[in-house]
Amino acid sequence: MPSLPLRVLVLEDHAFQRSVAVNMLQTLGCDQVFEASDGAQALALLDTIGTVDIALCDLQMEGMDGLEFLQRVGASGQVKSVIISSSLSADLRRAVHQMVALLGLELLGDVGKPLHSQVLAELLHKFIDRPVSQPEPASAVPLASETSVRRALAEGQLHAWYQPKFNLHTGEVCGVEVLCRWLHPTRGVISPALFMPVLERCGLLDEMLFAQLDQALTVQRSARAQGFALNMAFNLQAVQLASAQLTSTLKSLLTHHHTCGSSLTFELTESGLLEAPATSMESLVRLRMMGCRLSIDDFGAGFSSLQRLCQLPFNEIKLDADFIRNLEHEPRCRAAISSTLALGETLGMTVVIEGIETDAQRRELLALGCTQGQGYWYAWPMAGEDLLHWLQQRNDVSAVDE
Repeated sequence: MPSLPLRVLVLEDHAFQRSVAVNMLQTLGCDQVFEASDGAQALALLDTIGTVDIALCDLQMEGMDGLEFLQRVGASGQVKSVIISSSLSADLRRAVHQMVALLGLELLGDVGKPLHSQVLAELLHKFIDRPVSQPEPASAVPLASETSVRRALAEGQLHAWYQPKFNLHTGEVCGVEVLCRWLHPTRGVISPALFMPVLERCGLLDEMLFAQLDQALTVQRSARAQGFALNMAFNLQAVQLASAQLTSTLKSLLTHHHTCGSSLTFELTESGLLEAPATSMESLVRLRMMGCRLSIDDFGAGFSSLQRLCQLPFNEIKLDADFIRNLEHEPRCRAAISSTLALGETLGMTVVIEGIETDAQRRELLALGCTQGQGYWYAWPMAGEDLLHWLQQRNDVSAVDE
């Protein structure tokens, strides 16, 4: 057995199981294997021996248990990665997986009990073969200044970009989500995270929205001329619903572009709607009366108030991407997706799945009954001209195939 350049700590309070784990790791070729019977002993040992590559960690122990130990080493950096070895139920171990991630620790795997040599060997090699990432700079990138954001808005540097939504069965484009990108003349594309908070703080969200609407409706009209009917979806903050100008300005823009409200969708995050006042409710009703669709965005990421979902006039649910990322490994995510699809059908609401990044995810979602989705597997966000060219290319390819 070749030697593995690994320092491994076994944290297990049962003497025989601890001995089995230590012997198995040594047989697999680990250079240095240490052992401790509880978290306190393990912390003391780490202070003496220094950082270890892997902690093979039980969870239930007398004295300091595995949960507290993980909390401690998550802050200290004395453990590079963790393998969970526990006889706790699967749902509790899944919760610990989330806890490990939140602590900033790398979870190599969950081997359960009893230990199996082959499974353990695969996880050891997973650690050795993993790509070594460069540490991120400690200093955070500062937000853009108010002056520069106001200038960008005034000079038309904030552009509408478009990410297609598609039919999972046919690949047909159902519509697009309109996103904002700052194309700076010297710095290139600036992340929305650096300017959106500034727009909100300065009360400029409406001005940005109306500029986006004007750009997007121009692109929509060009797409229609090419034979493509695109529904345009815009992100709307709950605070914007209180604006008396929202619906009146929207009506003017629709008239100017010779289109109707049914070609638009407004996506609102659920967290901002928990205490929606009467004025917000009025705006939502007026948008629906104009024919616009209303989508509850990132559903499941906030409080998921079913009461609010029933009270407010939504006709679309957009399921948060975290459910898709964990679909293959978390049975509960599968159940949540199925339940949301059933809820949408019962309430007469479309369900859109966001965050689809692989064909395997698409096939899994199809098996669950999903019909509409969005994500990098299908298309990245793109500028208006690129969208029109992309649509035409797809159409030309389809025509040749026929």
